[in-house]
Amino acid sequence: MSRRDEIAEKMKQIVGEENVVTDKEVLEDATHDRFRKYEGYHKVYTNPLPAAVVFVNNAEEVSSVLRYCNAKKINVVPRTGHSATEGGLETIVEDSIVLDGSHMNKIIEIDEVNMQATAECGVVLEDLENAVRKLGYTTGHSPQSKPIAQMGGLVATRSIGQFSTLYGGIEDMLAGVETVFPDGTICDIKAVPRRSAGPDIRHVVLGNEGALNFITKVTVKLWKYYPQFHECMGYTLDNMHDGLNIMREVMVEGYRPSVARLYDAEDGKEHFSHFAADKCVLLFVTEGPELISHATAEGIRKIMENHPECTQVETKLIETWFANLNWDAARIEEERKEVLETNNVCCTTEISAPWSAVHEIYDVCVKRIMEEIPDITIFGAHASHCYPNGINLYFVYWYNVVDCTPENEITKYHLPIKKIICEETIKAGGSMCHHHGVGKHRTHWIDKEHGSALYMVKKLKEAFDPNGIMNMGTILPYKGEKL
Repeated sequence: MSRRDEIAEKMKQIVGEENVVTDKEVLEDATHDRFRKYEGYHKVYTNPLPAAVVFVNNAEEVSSVLRYCNAKKINVVPRTGHSATEGGLETIVEDSIVLDGSHMNKIIEIDEVNMQATAECGVVLEDLENAVRKLGYTTGHSPQSKPIAQMGGLVATRSIGQFSTLYGGIEDMLAGVETVFPDGTICDIKAVPRRSAGPDIRHVVLGNEGALNFITKVTVKLWKYYPQFHECMGYTLDNMHDGLNIMREVMVEGYRPSVARLYDAEDGKEHFSHFAADKCVLLFVTEGPELISHATAEGIRKIMENHPECTQVETKLIETWFANLNWDAARIEEERKEVLETNNVCCTTEISAPWSAVHEIYDVCVKRIMEEIPDITIFGAHASHCYPNGINLYFVYWYNVVDCTPENEITKYHLPIKKIICEETIKAGGSMCHHHGVGKHRTHWIDKEHGSALYMVKKLKEAFDPNGIMNMGTILPYKGEKL
């Protein structure tokens, strides 16, 4: 019996035969995530097939699987949702298993007294949000992947949503979490408002991208939901720099809209060409109790009165845009068909930067990519997550795949673009990844990203995963080492 067969048979003993999949098409799909979508759309698979996709149903099964894999030194790729974009779900070594938590899909409790909800790792975010909204609450978390993303993956990738300027990222929402380490230890971090009992151990779990542990259960905070008090504002302007300065002013003055976004003219073409051709678009949404939402909107409007370079647009236009922002399985299928017909591919890279650096990063990246990368059809950016001390930039780029096989697309286009953005961002003092994570394709710059603090990342990996079985090549680079 081959090693692959041995692994599959042992997995069947642990989780049941019905929960172990070795069908070739399933294994092929499990070799990659949306970073290699061009390959996937063409059904070209360049990574090794895993030995099996293993569906787990509870923390005890996860513990048993990880204990076995740790003893046998089998690479494990944790997965829920399968919506990752940075290669974190790629199987880059032979005989891996993809450990899938999507069957763990129970909403365990909605606690209206303590304003929190507890869900298993495989609960789809939109399902949880719909459940709490029926009771008049919201998680405040709304990434574009909300219809398909699952709770475990959202915590593991340190995700963020479209309302982050008010509610924060997943790290601000997470109250408690249960996770399993590669030696099989199950750790349940209780949900409390705050504590000062040593380091905040939630952050060993948050953003670990499956490289340290497998998340099985999460508890997130809830807020009252007041959709009737949402206020939308939109403006056009000529200059990205002016828009960034206005966003800084809004944040520094102390206002917290739920949404604060700025699109440059190129990125805006996809969303606003019907009313803002060749213009940047600045928009805000406020929400919460009536007095707070209205006061925030009034404060922002007063700031905008001092900026004659901006022209206000009809509120309805912004409301329509906002209602059609999320993507789901149907939109992914539409994209697949379009890519196969046109060979025109859209990819993204998001970064964060202090206010003092963001102008330079934007200008240099636009200039270099348009000059150095062939076959670019659109290169633009939007800013969508604001803080008192800085902002993110979400670069969006489209390119035609010309004289290139599907398996060479990422080396000819995607990685060179990412290289420019990551290197220029780090050089200017920003972070190379704001919310999509490192995955396996930003590890090239992880040393420059962390500098002397890389010591801490390596020590965490050594301490919690000494055999290196957890998602090899994610966060820290793969150097051809064998398990």
